[in-house]
Amino acid sequence: MNFDYFYSEQSEQFAFYKVPKLLYTDLRFKGISSDAKTLYGLLLDRVSLSTKNKWIDEQGRIFVYCTVEAIESALGCADQKAQKLLSELESIGLIEKKRQGLGKPNRIYVKNFIQPRASLIQNSENHYSGTVKITPQEPRKSLSNKTEINNTDLSNTDPFLSDEMDERESYREYFYEQLSYENLLKNNPLDQDMIQEIFELILDTVCSKRSMIRIAGDDKPAAVVRSAFMKLESNHIEYVLTGLKENSTKVRNIKQYVLAALYNAPMTINNYYQSLVNNDMANGLI
Repeated sequence: MNFDYFYSEQSEQFAFYKVPKLLYTDLRFKGISSDAKTLYGLLLDRVSLSTKNKWIDEQGRIFVYCTVEAIESALGCADQKAQKLLSELESIGLIEKKRQGLGKPNRIYVKNFIQPRASLIQNSENHYSGTVKITPQEPRKSLSNKTEINNTDLSNTDPFLSDEMDERESYREYFYEQLSYENLLKNNPLDQDMIQEIFELILDTVCSKRSMIRIAGDDKPAAVVRSAFMKLESNHIEYVLTGLKENSTKVRNIKQYVLAALYNAPMTINNYYQSLVNNDMANGLI
């Protein structure tokens, strides 16, 4: 086969199955096969379709339908391999299958692996004290000031030891990897403050306890907004930065403006770059 090269922004014209980077970098998932990780990405892609189809159970949990035959077709594998990959994901807890009976396909719940870490009290065996320094540049270095103290010096009432902080730190690590945060800062040295503000806004949004979040004047289910934000990558952040710089109109509510830009970025980025290419071609620049 003789395929052509990529030119300019042509790589943005394709749709992709997105496999979270943490499945490759987090030690918890080291034993999962590459094919199983690919299948997780395929199932994750169907979550947005399920949201549109309102495939949500009575507890508000999203489920997907994906038959073994569909997996065989998508991955080009045999029945036994497809079953094995599903079992692999289920055994580690990344999916959960629910039988419906009567010849109906199984419901598959794609699990959100970003979970609050165990309490710092348990992990540190009561040897750590002081405050926790939280910075996007070093998300894994959250413990400091190792000292000899009494067990009573640590209390569950400490806000830095709460489940909410554990959850936020888990999401911080996820987006730190997903957005290639260090490279994002390095490649945009003049926009570091804006990037840090956007990073924290993303965290505030995905960790919100509200059932609905307002985006561009519409109240959307928090789970839908969180799912959209989990798909963000570094090119989406740079796209939002470009839009902020190019906007010449007065923005009354900058937080809502940025939220809407982030939410819509994955859906509009391809058209934006395609329009730039078309403009350059029309003006003989390429």
